[in-house]
Order: sequence, then C-alpha cells, then structure tokens
Amino acid sequence: MINLKCYRHLLLCGKLTFLSCLGMAQTGNTPTHAIQSVSFQNVRIDDQFWNPRFKIWNSTTVYDVFDKLEGKYVPDRPDIIKEKEKLGRTRNAFQNFDWVAEGKKNTQQHDGPPWYDGLVYETIRGAADLMAQHPDKKLEAKIDAYIDRIAAAQNADPDGYINTYTTLMRPTQRWGTNGGDDKWQHDIYNSGMLMEAGVHYYKATGKTKLLNVAVKISNYICTQIGPAPKSNVIPGHGGPEEALLKVYQLFKQQPELKSKMTVPVNEDNYLAMVKFWVEERGNYGEKDGSHARKSDSSYNQDHMPVFQQKTIEGHAVRATLLATGVTATAMQTGDARYANTANNYWNNMIGKRMFITGGEGAIADGERFGANYFLPESAYLETCASISSGFFSEQMNELQADGKYMDEFERVIYNNLLSGISLSGDHFFYENPLVGNGNKRWAWHDCPCCPPMILKMVGALPQYIYAYDNNQLYVNLFIGSEASFKIKSSAVLLKQTTGYPWKGTSKIEVTPATNATFAINVRIPGWAEGKENPFDLYHSTIKGKVSLKVNGQPVPVEPVKGYASITRSWKKGDVIELDLPMQPRLITANDSVQTIKGKLALASGPVIYSFESLDNPGLNDYVLKPNTSLAMSYKPDLLNGINVITGQATDASGKKVEFKAIPFYAIGNRQPGDPYQVWVNEDVK
Repeated sequence: MINLKCYRHLLLCGKLTFLSCLGMAQTGNTPTHAIQSVSFQNVRIDDQFWNPRFKIWNSTTVYDVFDKLEGKYVPDRPDIIKEKEKLGRTRNAFQNFDWVAEGKKNTQQHDGPPWYDGLVYETIRGAADLMAQHPDKKLEAKIDAYIDRIAAAQNADPDGYINTYTTLMRPTQRWGTNGGDDKWQHDIYNSGMLMEAGVHYYKATGKTKLLNVAVKISNYICTQIGPAPKSNVIPGHGGPEEALLKVYQLFKQQPELKSKMTVPVNEDNYLAMVKFWVEERGNYGEKDGSHARKSDSSYNQDHMPVFQQKTIEGHAVRATLLATGVTATAMQTGDARYANTANNYWNNMIGKRMFITGGEGAIADGERFGANYFLPESAYLETCASISSGFFSEQMNELQADGKYMDEFERVIYNNLLSGISLSGDHFFYENPLVGNGNKRWAWHDCPCCPPMILKMVGALPQYIYAYDNNQLYVNLFIGSEASFKIKSSAVLLKQTTGYPWKGTSKIEVTPATNATFAINVRIPGWAEGKENPFDLYHSTIKGKVSLKVNGQPVPVEPVKGYASITRSWKKGDVIELDLPMQPRLITANDSVQTIKGKLALASGPVIYSFESLDNPGLNDYVLKPNTSLAMSYKPDLLNGINVITGQATDASGKKVEFKAIPFYAIGNRQPGDPYQVWVNEDVK
C-alpha cells in the first residue's frame, strides 16, 4: 500500500515511484488470506454521517473513558458514593499498577474487577487507532504517562509478570493454577489485551515502551504454558489468540524491531502458543491423567476440541473473540481446520442465532448464546458481543472475499454498535434488548467493558472501508473517504462521496497514476436485492433496483459472492456511481423463530428502526398491515439528523393512528428509559 499523503504529493508533482512511499515491506511469510484491509496511513474518512461522530469520540469519549478508569468520575449511585466515603477515594484502575510497582502483594485490596487491567489496555488500543487518524499530542502524553505506570508495575516482578488482580489478591494462582480460575482472574485475557495495545500503540506512534512490556509478558507466558512439563492452560476468555498473533506478525514483518526490545524475541514461539491455546480446548490432558486440567465447559468453548465444534456456544463475547482469533490463524497458517471451524461458527451464528440489529447472546445467565432460532425481543445482547461478532465478520471477509460478511459487519456498525453509545459520547448501554424494559445508558458501570470495546471498533473502522489484493480492489463500505493502493505495480487513489446511510447514492472517483487494467469489486448488500440474511433467517422485499454506472454508462449488476466486479482499463477521471434502493422495507423472521412469529420490523438500507413510546402513545397495542404504506423523510434537527419512517398502524380500539419510527441506535437519547420496541405485531385481518 502507498501512504495517502505521499501519493497525493507525487501525483501533484507528476511523478510516482515505489521507494520511500511504500508501506510495510512484505516478508517471505505471506499470510494466506484472500484480501486484506487498508492500513490507517492509506485511508482518510470525510463523511457527513461519520465525521461528527469521530469528532465526539476523539474529543469526548476517549478522554471520558480514561478519566473514569482513573476514578475521576463518581456515578450518582448510593453504593458508589458510600464506597467512596469508606475508602476516601473512588476506584482507580491505575492505582492497582502503582500498588504493584511499590512491591505490594497479597494485600487483598484491588480496585475494580479482575479484568480492569485489560480494560485499560483495550482503551489504549482504541485510542492508538484513533490517534493514527487524528493525531493528538495531549492524548499521547496522557497515555505515555499511563504506560510509565504499567511498565513500573511489570518491572517490580523478576519474571516480567503483570496482572494486578492476581498479584494483589491471589499471588500463588497465576493463570488460574493452584486452585485458581482464569475465567474469573482474566490473567491471560489481560495479557492478550496488553499485547494488542503494545502493537497498536507502536504502529500509531512509533514508540516501543509498551510493546516491550508486551514482549516480556509474551515471553514469560511461553516459558510457563504449553505442552508438558509446562502448564496446560487455555485463556479463560477469548481474545489473546488474535492478540499474540499480532505480536508474531509484527516481528515477522519488521525483524529489525527486535533490536529495540530489552529481551530476546523468538516470534515463532508466539505462533506456537496461539495454536496451543486454540487446539488444547476440549483436550483436558493425557489419557494417563498427566498434564490434566478441568474443563471450562461450553461457557468458555472448552466442551469439545475446537475443530469438532459445529456451533458457536457459550459466553457470546468469549466465543466471538475466539472465533476471530481462529479466523486470523487460518489466514496466517493456511490450515484448513481453522478455516472450517471459522465457517462453522459464522454460519451458525448468522444463520440461526443473530438478532436483526446484529446483536448476539440471547441469554443473560452466563451472557451466552441461546439455542438455534431462540431470538426473544427481551434478549440480553451485550454491546461487546455484537462488536466482537463484527470483528469476526470482517476477518471472515479477508479470509474468503465474500460480501456477505461485510453485510453483517455493516449491520453491526449501524445498529448495535451505535446504540451502545449515546449521541453525546459519554453514556453507554451494556445490554441492547429489542424491547424497552426501562433500560438506560449509564455513565459508568461495575463492569465497564463496553466503552473500551466501542473505542476499539470505531478506532479500527477506517481500515475496513476498502480491501485489496495484488490484482483488484474491493469497496466494502459506503463511507465518504479517500484511500490509496498499489495494484499491479500501479498506484491508485479512490475517492468516495456518499449520503449513506440516509441516501443510497455513492460516487467513487478512480485516479490511477497511469492507465491500468484491474478489477474494482463493489459490494452489493444482500438487503438491496431482497436477501435480508444469507441463510434466510430474516426476509424482506425491496421495491427498487440497484443501479451501477461507470462514467454515466450502465453496468450490469450481476454480483458474484456479494460483489459486482468491474474490470477495465482505468484512467484518471473515471467515476463509478452506485445507487442502492433505500425505500423503507418490512422485515419478517424465519418461521423457525417462534419468539417473534407474526411480527414485523422496519428498515431502510442498513439501518434497523425502532418505535419509541414518546412518538407513539399506546405503542404496545399497535398492529401493522404487511402492505402498509411507508414514507421516509430526513429530519436534520432530530437526534443529530436522521431519516424518520412514518405510516399508519391500528391501535387497541381498531382506530388508525400515525406512527413514527427512528433508527434503533438513536433510542433513549431524548428521554432515557422511554419504552421502545423493534418488532410490532402484524395485522393479519
């Protein structure tokens, strides 16, 4: 890939060479994935819908989350206020690092849950990705100070071990051994999030201090966990698999970076550990009982060997993060067993267990997936589960270059992701049921895992707009942006302008440095052609047609694996125009879904709609005819600008009433706790 700023400069000069402007050098260990996403240096968002949100997330959300982790905010809750009065302070995730740095152990005092370290690291990762797009020296200095405290805590341990909860509360039970439980302690999860933060912060800033901390804990893990005589331990929470793989890939791609670490780096050990963590699930020891461990059950995807698992089970966040790691490892190794398992997970999740908003995890007890087709309106639907399923879908797109994966990624980002955070950027949903139960977004939470996960996804989002391989480009998302590529040794710049998701028209300007022949693959969303779900879990009809043009001339829309492919000799000034039918549509569920049988939902484009009682008095009694006439209009002054769908329903008395539906993501921003519902009874009379 070519750095976007460098591309523009050389294009203006009339020269373009592939020397200093090239991105990361390729190595002999080339991943086997079909396509790859775009690096931050090569894409820039300029979009009417997303720019205002990024402004809030950069200026408000990232600072808000760090401040709350640091204990600078006291929620208006009696239990928290009482705790502050007792302790003389509020919970502070960074205080734990300071205590450990002071040499304290087994004090039986730890602020926050065992995974607080991990939430700090996840927030750093999200912030790093945001800074890669929007440099912020104030934020960078703030994070550097946090890194100093983290490194000091690690330096207090001669092994390079760092997990503040275990050190302060269970020092003899590292990794959950000796009677401990890593599902609770999160030792390996926290370590994984540290690894990921180290990689992302290095890529954003070029600084290696946090990466060095990550390498030291990675090395220590490799000395302690693995085949006998090492400990037979798997992560108590999915996520470290992909994280440690990123450390491996970084040093494979940049071997010269090893000289900047204070300890030796043998990255092959990291890949071996990733494979051990995946392949030892469901394997509890040798037949003679040696190297044995307890099963973590389906809750932690440990009920049977991973390669035998046909369905996605257990804790929804753990499962989808594991699935993401399995997919990434399939790309890295080319091992068909990993790819087959990834397909099993995804097909089951999207085909039988996904909610219309992209939510995952029906059951509150254990925050887990329900049975096939169990999709109740009152489902749990943790924000983190939806986001991690989005990461999973994106990785599947890279693995198999199929647009259906980005259809479901898009479902997540325009619905369950955005519902998880208020328009003001400082209040959050943990659960996202499809019927209101008085749930309100909170400023902070006893388990504040969702804000860091939101930052991780929004920070990563620019990378996923486009993808490429050596011979062709892929337009995956319709977001105003510019991106640069190297295709068949030719530099290419794409500039996309769009009114999406409120309007269906997108214009893509193609600027190659020299005339070049290659393919541009434009994703055609399934919903735009009447395919609401790739496995028909949901059904809808769309009245309009997809239109595709190049330089004003119609191009046949004949999608293959979700993409309309345009191969031609591209020259400067060529323009692709895509027009998607955005008329409101009614959605029904598959007959196998008994929990919402006889109900309808509304959508336009990728956006799922909801009815709030604020706009719809008597909402519980509304019924809609399947042929009801629907209208849509843009309201610039409502909820920061949205499309509103209106029409007629029938109330309890049989009287026709006007209804108004707003995007699901916007619920609870005007009147927190206001009753709402996504599914409305169908009038079958």
